[in-house]
Amino acid sequence: MNIKSLLIGSAAALAAVSGAKAADAIVAAEPEPLEYVRVCDAFGTGFFYIPGTETCLKFGGYVRFQTEFGRDRSGTSDWDSFTRAQFEVDTRTDTELGALRGFIGFRGNADNGSAASSSVFVDQAFIELGGLKVGKFYSWWDDGLSGEADVLSTNALFNSIRYTYDAGSFWAGISVDELEGTGSQFATQVGTVTTGAGTFGVFTQEPDNNVGITGGIGGNFGGASLQLIGSYDVDQEEGAVRLIGTAEIGPGTLGLAGVWASGANAYYAESEWAIAAEYAIKATDRLTITPGAQWFGNVADRAAIGGVVDVNGTPTFVQTGTAILGNDFSNRDAWQAGITIDYKITEGLSTKVAVNYYDEDGADTDQWNGFVRLQRSF
Repeated sequence: MNIKSLLIGSAAALAAVSGAKAADAIVAAEPEPLEYVRVCDAFGTGFFYIPGTETCLKFGGYVRFQTEFGRDRSGTSDWDSFTRAQFEVDTRTDTELGALRGFIGFRGNADNGSAASSSVFVDQAFIELGGLKVGKFYSWWDDGLSGEADVLSTNALFNSIRYTYDAGSFWAGISVDELEGTGSQFATQVGTVTTGAGTFGVFTQEPDNNVGITGGIGGNFGGASLQLIGSYDVDQEEGAVRLIGTAEIGPGTLGLAGVWASGANAYYAESEWAIAAEYAIKATDRLTITPGAQWFGNVADRAAIGGVVDVNGTPTFVQTGTAILGNDFSNRDAWQAGITIDYKITEGLSTKVAVNYYDEDGADTDQWNGFVRLQRSF
């Protein structure tokens, strides 16, 4: 046997052994292809598709630190600081019935260093399909002017069922609102009583099972907008109407508003009527300066609510709260004027400063009020 024959035989033997081992080899399964997160631009920025679905998801919120000031802002203190955390989950899907939306907004407030002062709760939670919206959400009464000198609503967050027809430049809608929790804000004086501690009014309050109805129309006309809403509080048997208009004029936006109430009600109970005006000046891309003012016609009367108890043998009135009198508005007027400064420090970080002066006829309630805010939004 020569060397050439030996090499050929060895190669054949190795090939045979390799073929036998190959027959017994385990072939690994192909890995599943990775599904990367896809951007969903059908509903604006920040949305992405939940993997494996056609549902778009967006996370958002903010962290806010704010210091407020004003007479007896916190007990007997004229200032108060708090921190707020807001986290929002927004889901949307295109369906044969229109856009289906689910929204949850969680909010946590911390008012001082103790854990007992902190709370986390659901600020908003609603389902929206086409023009139908049900759940807990802010009503049209929350749509005030952009500054902080106006007070154009008393309550604006309810559990509601609302339908809105939206044609783009024009909308109209109606809402049924559960006004639970608002009845304790009002009291009706039915007489007086004299005790060892003095003479006091006797008040009654409606049961807290209230419901309200709101209707609204509005539209956008180029650089101008208009909104008219009206509401009726069934338990208080009173209602309110409000009109807000804005227009882009010069370097800023002019805002005007007027509101009228037949009597104290859950939607508006600050005064019988009021007018407000502001001008939001866009000084730079980062800075907006908004002077504004409001006149309150026939402001609401408020009464201290409580009872007479025996303190060491002496009848003493102990206050447990305050309430807006529902009998009638007063004949006193008031006004408030101030300025709001908004500044964008950098992307996602902004500050706001509001300073107002309030004065009421025939009352020792004139005061400075406002706040300083730092907010990180995402």
